[in-house]
Amino acid sequence: MFSSNRIFILVAAMALVFLIACNSVFTPKPNGYFNIGFPKKKYQVFNQAGYPYEFEYPVYAQIVKDSSFFGEATENPWWININFPDFNGKIHISYKEVGKNNFDTLLKHAYFLTGKHSSKAYSIEDSSMKTMNGIHGVMFSVGGDVATANQFFLTDSTKHFLRGALYFDAAPNADSLGIVNQFLLDDMKHLINSFKWKNK
Repeated sequence: MFSSNRIFILVAAMALVFLIACNSVFTPKPNGYFNIGFPKKKYQVFNQAGYPYEFEYPVYAQIVKDSSFFGEATENPWWININFPDFNGKIHISYKEVGKNNFDTLLKHAYFLTGKHSSKAYSIEDSSMKTMNGIHGVMFSVGGDVATANQFFLTDSTKHFLRGALYFDAAPNADSLGIVNQFLLDDMKHLINSFKWKNK
C-alpha cells in the first residue's frame, strides 16, 4: 500500500512534468530557402575579334568558349557559355550560320529544343521581339520544374542565327530557383537589348 506521502510526491511529480512539458507553444516553421545576396547590376562589352556578334554581359559573369556539344565538336568556333559562378548558372550560347534553304530548319530546331521540356512544363510561352538595335527574335518562358525556364533565339534570317538558354547546375525546382532565375533573366534581357551582329 502507498502511504499518503508517497501519493503526494507522485502527484506533485506528475504535475511538475505536465507543467514543464506544456510550458512552450509549438509553432511549426514554414519551408524556407537560403537568403541570397545579389551583386549590383553592372555590365561590360563582349566584342572579341572574329566573333560575328557582340553584346553586354554582367561583370559578375565569365565567358568561356564552348568547344563541345554533348561530346561532339561544335560546328563553328563561336559557341560560348556565360557562366555565373556565384549562382551555379550559365547562359549557353550557340551560333549557326544561315545558309541556303536551312532557315526553316533552324527555326524548327529552336522550337523543338524548347518543346523538349513539355513533359515537365505546365506552360510554354513565346513572344516575338525587336530591339532598339533592330535585332529580331523570340523569347521563350517555360513554367514548371524544368532544366531551363528562359530561352531565346536571335536572327537576321539571312546570315546569322543565335540561340541562348539559361541553365542551373542544380535539380530543377521553380520555387527555390525563382528569385535567382528572375535576377539572371534581367541579365539575359540586357544581353538581348544590347546585342548587335557584326559583319564578317
